Amino acid sequence: MSDEPQLPRAAGVFVSFVALLRANGFAVAPEQTTAFLAAIDLLGPRSMEAIRRAGLATLAPPPERRATYDRLFDIHFLGSEAVDHAGAEDEEVVRLQEEGRGEDETLLADEANESGLAAARAEALVERRFAPGATGDALRRLSREAPARLPRRRGHRRMRARRGPWADLRRILRESVRNDGEVLQLGRLKRRARPRKVLLLIDVSGSMKGRTDDNMKLAHVLVHAIPHVEVFTFGTRLTRVTRALRLKRREQALSAAAHLVSDWDGGTRIGDALQAFLAVPRFGSYARGAAVVILSDGLERGDPSALRDAVAKLSRRAWRLSWLTPLASGPGFQPQTEALIAIRRFVDDLVDGGSTAAIVSHVLSLGQRKAA
Repeated sequence: MSDEPQLPRAAGVFVSFVALLRANGFAVAPEQTTAFLAAIDLLGPRSMEAIRRAGLATLAPPPERRATYDRLFDIHFLGSEAVDHAGAEDEEVVRLQEEGRGEDETLLADEANESGLAAARAEALVERRFAPGATGDALRRLSREAPARLPRRRGHRRMRARRGPWADLRRILRESVRNDGEVLQLGRLKRRARPRKVLLLIDVSGSMKGRTDDNMKLAHVLVHAIPHVEVFTFGTRLTRVTRALRLKRREQALSAAAHLVSDWDGGTRIGDALQAFLAVPRFGSYARGAAVVILSDGLERGDPSALRDAVAKLSRRAWRLSWLTPLASGPGFQPQTEALIAIRRFVDDLVDGGSTAAIVSHVLSLGQRKAA
């Protein structure tokens, strides 16, 4: 038998939490794990909050990743109780209000739209579970090519260049000192190119339920492929899921998003959702100068004028606005629904969004396009 000391079985849950942090990109040294266990032993522990504080003190997550640490802690230690904790993030969820329509009652999960073929107005409260699956070729292509192919903008900082509108005075003076005051070559500067913001708005209503899983997996890949990506879902509520999707492991990220979003496979109020998005200054700022991609079939049950006005405002803020719908399956697609006809002149692209491969191809082509 081995004489090496064995950890108590009760310590396994704490050691596995450290492994979870490492899997999501946190740098935790072995001595920090030992200190974490010692702190828990010192504190008792008497509550979950004491364990959380022990982890913050010994595992030292960076301040900018505190939200990710808290989300991983809740998922690991609280499990299903993490749903209640997620409800504290009310600033990330906007419930859409409809006046004068009291006949639309909230549906339960077993009363939700099962077919996914028709748009509905009533809200459905559904808990969704994402099935695990392998990453497809299209998503691997997006992860691999997105950093180089997605649109970029000129930043304010400058970098060295063979040709540029500004002289690199520091470099010129440094070279002149080395050459006894002779200026042999003029250094030039140009603006550094930076990735452009991307805003992804995903329709999770009942009429889009066949695409919801794949669209959320695509959003997770995009969030980790490039910086400055914001993701929102909308149906009868508008929910920001960017923070949840920043978790490195896809299963954990989608599980966290599933806890945040409560209107899966429910009603469709696209116009109200976009109006609510623009009404929140913090949300609306995400669209300014961004490549905005809306994944929706455009089956609107509300007034098309509200959708038209919202899309018009959004297009003025965005660098480019793309609407991807499963209805645009053919090359000669012409919008037939009243909602898509109303917004056609305000969008730069109205193209196929019926498959992951089609969406990835369009997103990767944005870098070669210009704002209309």
